[in-house]
Amino acid sequence: MKRNRGNSDFLNGVPELLILHLLAERPRYGYELVKTLREASGETLDFGEGCIYPILHRLEAEGLLESSPQSVAGRRRFVYRVTTSGRARLDECRSSWSNIVAGISRVLQGGSHGQPAVA
Repeated sequence: MKRNRGNSDFLNGVPELLILHLLAERPRYGYELVKTLREASGETLDFGEGCIYPILHRLEAEGLLESSPQSVAGRRRFVYRVTTSGRARLDECRSSWSNIVAGISRVLQGGSHGQPAVA
């Protein structure tokens, strides 16, 4: 798998959005998130455990996630689920991401044509 290490600044905030999205679908444990993100993105996004677990812990500390220990395949795992506040944050993140994508698309399609932005 070819990894693009030059997109970390561009992708800032994306792991949180994707984690909240996947956990809104159903509760999951950390490594399951890592694996699902990799597979669902067609191996394009490869956020390792060193990226995902700190985000999970921060989101939980912020009250956006809850976790509980469960036995999964004979091993003790912490399974995370989105709280009501987490769902609200997910909606905010989706809206922001949609605005960013729309703005980038306008620029790439020649939307500005060298005209100054109006403040």
